[in-house]
Amino acid sequence: MKAFDSLVYLTRSSLVQDCDLEFLISLNKKPEEWKEMSSVKLCSVKLNDGFFMPMLGFGTSAPNKVAKSEVEEAVMKAIDVGYRHFDSAYLYLNEEEIGRAIQKKIADGSVKREDIFYTSKVWGTFLRPELVQTSLEISLRKLQLSYVDLYLIHIPIPLKPGEELFPKDEHGELIFDTVDLCATWEAMEKCKDSGLAKSIGVSNFNHKQLERILDKPSLKYKPVCNQVECQPYLNQSKLLEFCKSQDIVLTAYAALGSNSGKEWLSKNNPVLLEDPVLSAIAARHRRTPAQVALRYQLQRGVVALAKSFNEERIRENFQALDFQLTPEDMESLDSLNRNIRYFVDPLFSRHPDFPFSEEC
Repeated sequence: MKAFDSLVYLTRSSLVQDCDLEFLISLNKKPEEWKEMSSVKLCSVKLNDGFFMPMLGFGTSAPNKVAKSEVEEAVMKAIDVGYRHFDSAYLYLNEEEIGRAIQKKIADGSVKREDIFYTSKVWGTFLRPELVQTSLEISLRKLQLSYVDLYLIHIPIPLKPGEELFPKDEHGELIFDTVDLCATWEAMEKCKDSGLAKSIGVSNFNHKQLERILDKPSLKYKPVCNQVECQPYLNQSKLLEFCKSQDIVLTAYAALGSNSGKEWLSKNNPVLLEDPVLSAIAARHRRTPAQVALRYQLQRGVVALAKSFNEERIRENFQALDFQLTPEDMESLDSLNRNIRYFVDPLFSRHPDFPFSEEC
């Protein structure tokens, strides 16, 4: 395995599961350097602004049929298991519940605020520069937090500002807005300068849209990450290489594929976790297909978001940290790439900045 240059390991005495010694050695660390670190608990990546992000995160988006109370319970269970990285967004309409869960676990002594890495996202209806901080402040009030660890532009497609998350005209078509994303990025930089967000990044950007930000005159802060759909059927190898060349971390949502429970998902796609290659590798390691899919991303240097509201699966997914795939396993998983997207919303495809028209 080729080590991701900025991958580091942090000590967290409150967590419950060590990274395995072989994996640490494989990153060209001397064994004696790690034997002294008996409480290495959480694998993290160093971002280009100097902060650290846990490599395995807990995703919280859910279909409308999932009660918000289930999200709150799942976050508390995830903290008990050992997760410290939580990913949500204004769009998910669950930040109040996530905030309550975090506050409860802080109150009972399970964690401190500084143990938690929390990501939120500014939605398309807030991409006008004067609205970016307003959106963040709304999220912070719901969360009962004074800052987020990471703030992302959720999509590179601005929508008409207002109360509706998906503003539509009389024909049912989305109403887009006209916004310079470079101006939006300057507003993101102000959120970082103000201390409301420690780090800032993007989501669902292709490489050309990233270059637009990177090439911006008087750029103050580079995006620290780009969060995109990434799973063995869509391994994003070209985008990953581009991001690595720019010291930008790739974060994988839908790392386990997805079911068809959400209205914006592509239908009739194969079920990733039933793939025979994935299942065979899992059987050899006595692991679940989900653990293998997550481990695949970690060994590529990709931050992976695992999402489940089932307590047993929450625990199982976290165990992706404690085993290692072989180079042959990684090659087999690489070969599964079919450029299959689970998350494609045709409503956005009319916009010239629709990000998925590009190969990467």
